[in-house]
Amino acid sequence: MKTFILWLDRLLTGLCLNVACLLLAVISCLGLWQVVVRFVLEQPSSWTEESMRRLLIWMVLLGLVAALRIGAMVSVDLMLRLSRGAWRSTVRGIITGVNLSFLAVVAWFGIDLAYRVRFQTFASMELSMAWAYAALPVGALLAMVAVLAHHIAPQNEELANAS
Repeated sequence: MKTFILWLDRLLTGLCLNVACLLLAVISCLGLWQVVVRFVLEQPSSWTEESMRRLLIWMVLLGLVAALRIGAMVSVDLMLRLSRGAWRSTVRGIITGVNLSFLAVVAWFGIDLAYRVRFQTFASMELSMAWAYAALPVGALLAMVAVLAHHIAPQNEELANAS
């Protein structure tokens, strides 16, 4: 089971990080386009700002997966640094449990929220609002895999680089 979780994590973390980087590039291009059409062509685009906001939500939640994998998660760093042996395992277990619980709540309410807004559309596009809100449960569920993988095989880059 551990091997499967780590394999799945490598696949998902790499995919999420690449997609998040691609979304950042798309957002940057949309921002440049918005500036050009507004100030050079004097014909403001009605869809770019809203698109950028929605893509930014997806980018952040997909980037969260990679951040959680390297240990950049909510934790009590001082307790983790000072703990040794069985107490350290207990502290790591508590941190993992709290993170998984939080992500489960985000996924649960994200699914409910996406379901509730499925008939609403964006103001400037004929696209369901559920696509934007779907970032919450998708990001949370993918992040749960990263948290489990971090618990199994910690990569404490964030903790090691903290001063």
